[in-house]
Amino acid sequence: MLIKAADQSDIAPGGMKALTLSGRELVLCNYEGAFYAVERACGHANARLERGALTGWILTCPLHYAQFDIRTGEALSRPIPKAPASAHPDPAAADLETRGLKTWPVRLQDGAIYVDLP
Repeated sequence: MLIKAADQSDIAPGGMKALTLSGRELVLCNYEGAFYAVERACGHANARLERGALTGWILTCPLHYAQFDIRTGEALSRPIPKAPASAHPDPAAADLETRGLKTWPVRLQDGAIYVDLP
C-alpha cells in the first residue's frame, strides 16, 4: 500500500527525515534526488539513524559508527569500539552484532514521496 510520506522539497539532497507511517518508524534519505526509506533504529543498538551522517549512499550510525547502504539496507561495517576523542570509548561496541536495515520501496509522484508498506 502506497502511503504519502513527505514532499520531495521537505528533504534536501544529502538530508534525512524521520517519521512514523502505519506504526513503522523509518528514515527517508535523499541521495542526489533519489529517495530511500530505511528503518529508523540502527541494526546493533537501536540508535536513531537520522542523528547520524549521510555521505552519498552511506548512512553512519551516530552511536558506534556502523555504516549502512541506504539503497539495499546492507550493513557495510561493524560498530567501532573507540569513540572520537571528545567522547568516552565504548569497548562493548566491538561485541555488538550488526544486522542490515529493513528497507521499503519508494515512489515519487507529483512532487511527493510515497513509501510502499505491506
